[in-house]
Amino acid sequence: EQCGRLKGLKVAYVGDGNNVARSLAMACVRFEMEFAIAAPKGYTLGDDFISGLQTQGKVSCTSDPKEAVRDADVIYTDTWISMGQEDEKQQRLEVFADYQVNSALMAAAGKDVKVMHCLPAYRGCEITDEAIESSQSIVFEQAENRLH
Repeated sequence: EQCGRLKGLKVAYVGDGNNVARSLAMACVRFEMEFAIAAPKGYTLGDDFISGLQTQGKVSCTSDPKEAVRDADVIYTDTWISMGQEDEKQQRLEVFADYQVNSALMAAAGKDVKVMHCLPAYRGCEITDEAIESSQSIVFEQAENRLH
């Protein structure tokens, strides 16, 4: 809808390798998009999962967010603290501190990058106010699409 095509797009997911990241990775491969994930060690999608996807499409995993977003058309993030993980909040905030979607990370991708988040967002944690309110953000259009 925003990019005019799916095939050939690069989607960079930054943050926790959770259920959203897994589903997004599978969808990207299915629709011939490149998928890159940046996550701290121990919070990735898992070697077996990544290896399986790599047999079907272009998939990469790194601990460096700037590497993952290089040449990305879309940067996607999700909450660092999912339901049932509230007792891990402080630890997760520390582990993921370098994985925040902010203006510097967006600049590393390029001026035309779009930013997505499936909401609700913990502003100031996984994404800054500046990023979610930027002209590059399609977060609210994404949310509106879930109404239909």
